[in-house]
Amino acid sequence: MIETRGLRKSFAAGKAGRVEAVRGVDLDVAEGVIFGFLGPNGAGKTTTLRILTTLIDPDEGRARIAGVDIVGDPAGVRRVCGYVAQGGGTSGQVTGREELVMQARMYGIGKTEARARAETALAAFELTDFADRQCRTYSGGQRRRVDIALGVIHRPKVLFLDEPTVGLDPQSRVRLWDEVRRLRDEEGMTVFLTTHYLDEADALCDRVAIIDHGQIVAEGTPLDLKRDIAGDVITVGVNGSAAAAAALLGDRPFVRRLETSKAGLLLYVDDASSAIPQILRVLDGSGIEFGGMELNRPTLDDVFLTKTGRLIRES
Repeated sequence: MIETRGLRKSFAAGKAGRVEAVRGVDLDVAEGVIFGFLGPNGAGKTTTLRILTTLIDPDEGRARIAGVDIVGDPAGVRRVCGYVAQGGGTSGQVTGREELVMQARMYGIGKTEARARAETALAAFELTDFADRQCRTYSGGQRRRVDIALGVIHRPKVLFLDEPTVGLDPQSRVRLWDEVRRLRDEEGMTVFLTTHYLDEADALCDRVAIIDHGQIVAEGTPLDLKRDIAGDVITVGVNGSAAAAAALLGDRPFVRRLETSKAGLLLYVDDASSAIPQILRVLDGSGIEFGGMELNRPTLDDVFLTKTGRLIRES
């Protein structure tokens, strides 16, 4: 449903010349999946999404959405896709029902059909009870559900969501995840969402592409990406003696890889139960002040660290 090859886009940046926001992005997104585009702020996520939705043209490369070329037939792309921006698209002075009818009419849908689709969308997104209230009275989660309903009122094949849960409370986030899953499962829709929330990508997405500095650094299912760095991750706090501790632990046979972060040393080991006693023996008597230890299974943040050399939360 989404195919890109060699997408590039740069922008003028004053005295710095030009900044390459997207640098050769290749993607293949199958039909009927939730595809997550994961990366820190400024990584190129939104720029890529704006290219795919024909809001800006690429400098180089090509892309097709549901078989339609983004440059050759941008109007055709807009007919087969829906787009929900970070900032949303609702007006506070009109009702949710009015917003949905107006959006449907803008796609050339007749008045009677537009009203019928609005009713269907209100029911599907559980907005019927307050459909005739002005949107300014809605909660953040309710307003975000209206945004997504607006994005699918014309029944697109592909839905693009840009950071859909930014600013929402945990309960509203989970509710919105359920709505996205419903669009995939009941409507057969392909959903492409950008996010910098690791738990969102892990819990919601069938496949994930990690982007950093405008380039794809990893792609696969969340489980496969984590399997690539199989084993346990032990965080060792050393209270300001990271370099000395790294020198002692880095070449030990039980340590597969060692990284440093603000939290301390990250030791990637095959078996934490045997590695932890050995770590304590190495540090005992070394003069290094031990600051605690934490054990975790690999996460998408560990995948990001492996591919980029830093944690996404530090970015």
